[in-house]
Amino acid sequence: MPSVIEGPYDPKKTEKKIYETWEKSGYFNPDNLPGKRHRGKSYSIVIPPPNITGSLHMGHALNATIQDILIRKKRMEGYKTLWIPGTDHAGIATQNVVEKQLKKEGLTRHDLGREKFTERVWAWKEDYGNKILNQLKKLGVSCDWSRTAFTMDKNYQEWVTKVFLSYQKKGWIYRAERVINWCARCQTSLSDLEIEYKEEKGKLYFIKYPISGNSNEFVVVATTRPETILGDTAVAVNPKDERYKKLIGQKIILPLVEKEIPVIEDRMVDPEFGTGAVKVTPAHSIIDSEMGESHKLPFVKVINEFGKMTDIPETKNYSGMKIKEAREKIVEDLVKKGLIDKEEDYAHNLSSCYRCGNIIENIPSLQWFLKMDKLAKTAIKAVKSGKVVFHPRKWEKIYLDWLLNIKDWCISRQIWWGHKIPVENSEDVLDTWFSSALWPFATMDDKDLKEFYPTNTLSTARDIINLWVARMVFSGLEFMEKEPFKDVIIHPTILNREGKRMSKSLGTGVDPLDYVEKYGADATRFGLIWQMMGVQDIHWAEEHVLAGKKFCNKLWNASRYVLMSTDKFVDEYDHKNKKLTDADKAIIQHLNSLKKGTGESIDKYNFGKALREIYSFFWHDFCDIYLEESKKQLQDGRLKDNTEEILSYVLTTSIKLLHPFMPFITEEIWSKLPIRKKQLLIIENWPLDKLGVNQK
Repeated sequence: MPSVIEGPYDPKKTEKKIYETWEKSGYFNPDNLPGKRHRGKSYSIVIPPPNITGSLHMGHALNATIQDILIRKKRMEGYKTLWIPGTDHAGIATQNVVEKQLKKEGLTRHDLGREKFTERVWAWKEDYGNKILNQLKKLGVSCDWSRTAFTMDKNYQEWVTKVFLSYQKKGWIYRAERVINWCARCQTSLSDLEIEYKEEKGKLYFIKYPISGNSNEFVVVATTRPETILGDTAVAVNPKDERYKKLIGQKIILPLVEKEIPVIEDRMVDPEFGTGAVKVTPAHSIIDSEMGESHKLPFVKVINEFGKMTDIPETKNYSGMKIKEAREKIVEDLVKKGLIDKEEDYAHNLSSCYRCGNIIENIPSLQWFLKMDKLAKTAIKAVKSGKVVFHPRKWEKIYLDWLLNIKDWCISRQIWWGHKIPVENSEDVLDTWFSSALWPFATMDDKDLKEFYPTNTLSTARDIINLWVARMVFSGLEFMEKEPFKDVIIHPTILNREGKRMSKSLGTGVDPLDYVEKYGADATRFGLIWQMMGVQDIHWAEEHVLAGKKFCNKLWNASRYVLMSTDKFVDEYDHKNKKLTDADKAIIQHLNSLKKGTGESIDKYNFGKALREIYSFFWHDFCDIYLEESKKQLQDGRLKDNTEEILSYVLTTSIKLLHPFMPFITEEIWSKLPIRKKQLLIIENWPLDKLGVNQK
């Protein structure tokens, strides 16, 4: 028969058409799947909701491809599959974006007022908020777009309110003044998990604290932050440090402030840092605040929420100064008084806001907190009991270590975009992660909750194990009485070729859509999964995407050969009572082994292994060996019919196995195969294991 596959494969002509065919079919929606096939079996995934400010990056592309592989395989296996897409309102990030827009217009959010500013954010969201979801479509993901969720949807807001009030009723929510992480640029609190650290080359200042009653003797303290000296209320030493045993309990004079403060002992002090004596500033260090509480030390706030020195007696010579200015002046004054022992160059990690990059200050602030002791215990038990399993298992340690040492969660933020704390007179909104912790169930209606909760598999990045995964686990247990998922896949981090973290702003990022445009979505997916071989850091290499493009061409050309060579086309094959050549036996045996291995590898989340095995089989066993043998066998009248059946059967089975990985080209080839009563490949039956053929 004449070939219906003509010319080279062109993904640009194919992919948009195929995606529209899938969407028109309605099969992304589980309610539209053929009912007789799933017989009550369901499988569900919720997408980690990208921020509405985001655009597709390589991590998104890898994670979306992983989830799509799982969903497509389960759909072909007859499961009623639900993959919920959606976006997160991303409180601080989105507010920053809109405020930058206003700044260009010469306005601030305060010029608009809260209500008008919120309207402006909603308008921005309508224009730009679904950008990343539309980009995911170009990658071929088969989410149920009719169920697209947003963390500020009305039903979602109802869930957030319900959860807050439930915690409050149990007495787990309280308001208190605590030392927290504060961003002076964003004017809001941040959790420890929302801070990024960057190395700064600074100075380590060794400052003399005179011993009270003896101005010729000093305790020398090393610090990188001399501007906070004004808020010191003690100097601490380790009780085992012999150098300072005689000083414990004595008074020393706080430089520049000229008041007495005690020398205390505390096991938290590292005798190896600096001189072994450390300044204690309870109002401006979370560690020092704990020390201050345990020793009942005063809290003296010398830096305010605008990143400037306060106006109190201790700061009388520096009030209103910015921190850098105050630091320089304080060092200058200490030098004049002969209280600087020495200075050393010192590189240390500086905490910064994960959204705007501004330096974080620790200051006392009145905030809302959620008690974590009981919630943490349930989340720990879920993993230790094996009800929630991490893949790879090593990531359990990150999860458990955080929960075992957890502190109460500061859930309030001082911004305008987000879920308002549902108590009277509060102007604060909830931490974005408070609402995203409800994602696996707040995205579903009652009907879906009965059928699809708990979900089956979560795939996400390592950096939000504590920010998101742990919080979803205890939220699901608290409000649904079930773990929100069974398996947690922590996918690799994609670094650039030099091993640096990808960043578009630093010029080290790569846009996956550039590859989709250049090579096609299937080739891009191929390149992503090919490099996923058990390592947790992938050094990105474009040549694997190019290899994916070449494989697409190989698949396309081999399919054309089979169609040109075959009058007797089948998609099922029974070797019994057939006269098989050695080549026939080998290819059938290898194919049966591949079917078993591919299914097992995907089910064990060994995606790279599965793809490489399919690639090796199709390129080498089928194309290099069997297709060449078939050219001779097709000339033999006794072997021709059986060879045609084997050719068509191997091709159709290979296409089915490849479909989760490379959905566009496989669906396109499938559409051209002369198979009676065929459906779209997206809902065709997954190849089941069959007995192999003995080669003897």
